[in-house]
Amino acid sequence: MSIYQHYREEERPFIDQILSWMEQAERTYQPRVTDFLDPREQLIFRQLLGGQTELQWAFSGGADAAERKRGIIAPLYDAVADSDFDIVMLEATYPVKFVSLEHRDVMGAFMSLGIDRRKLGDISVQDGVMQLFTTADIAVYIRANLTEVKRAKVNWELADASRFRPEQAEWMQMEASVSSLRLDAVMKELYRMSRQQASLSIQKGLVKVNFKTVEDSSYPLAEGDLISLRGKGRGKLTEVKGTTKKDKQRITLEKLK
Repeated sequence: MSIYQHYREEERPFIDQILSWMEQAERTYQPRVTDFLDPREQLIFRQLLGGQTELQWAFSGGADAAERKRGIIAPLYDAVADSDFDIVMLEATYPVKFVSLEHRDVMGAFMSLGIDRRKLGDISVQDGVMQLFTTADIAVYIRANLTEVKRAKVNWELADASRFRPEQAEWMQMEASVSSLRLDAVMKELYRMSRQQASLSIQKGLVKVNFKTVEDSSYPLAEGDLISLRGKGRGKLTEVKGTTKKDKQRITLEKLK
């Protein structure tokens, strides 16, 4: 039985990378650290490493409540420390009276510099303060090159991770039964819209799954997937519980209030 049959085709490169690092950690006795992973990737990571008797694994996002985290694969006898994840926190202030910044403004500034999303952890933008987690090498590049966000001059400084203030997020949980795990079917329940409206939003490029734009209404979702619809907020497919007597999928969804 192939391990790939449990995952999507586009997830195969990530699976191959983790399997390769597992083999290298066992062969060379050296730990390997991933980029920042989204919740779906963390789930796959846990599933691949689960039950290992020669390896250990752990996550860190820089803060306890971090959503995006780096994973580490290490020989069983190694002592894994926080410093092994090489995560630092950057902080910058901006004049809130003169400029209004949102999470997407900061993210757009990073993307304009060509910084891969995988190199960035959680980001917080509130009350005139921007905070983010990244790796030490990327932090050097950010401090030297990202000096302006939406016309606001910024000066990034290294800060203690204990000062991180996550953006306040309150998730509302809901149970649902869907005909399939197609993106449009799940969106129908998550956003309380018709399936036709969901499909139209997808075709217009307004929908992202795990931070990537998806334009296929039949795209198959899986546990841990993050979903966002422009103007309607974020949600996630928390759990797939099985099928009902009418062959529908029982799922648990969460949506930001």
